[in-house]
Amino acid sequence: MEIDAEVRRQTIISLVAVGLFVASLVTIGIVYDGGDGLPEAGALALVAALGGFILLMALVGVVLERLKGDE
Repeated sequence: MEIDAEVRRQTIISLVAVGLFVASLVTIGIVYDGGDGLPEAGALALVAALGGFILLMALVGVVLERLKGDE
């Protein structure tokens, strides 16, 4: 089974977005020393990262749909 260029592009862009989210979670854990539990600021940063990820995935979906429509 061969994967066409559009599916490959969608997969790569989505994986990059998920990678950024995972990197932000790791960074928050390191910065706020999450080994013993997060302080209030760390918890807010975690919620902001989750909200940012949701917005990022929505934006990625819109961009990919527009690219699909241009072809």
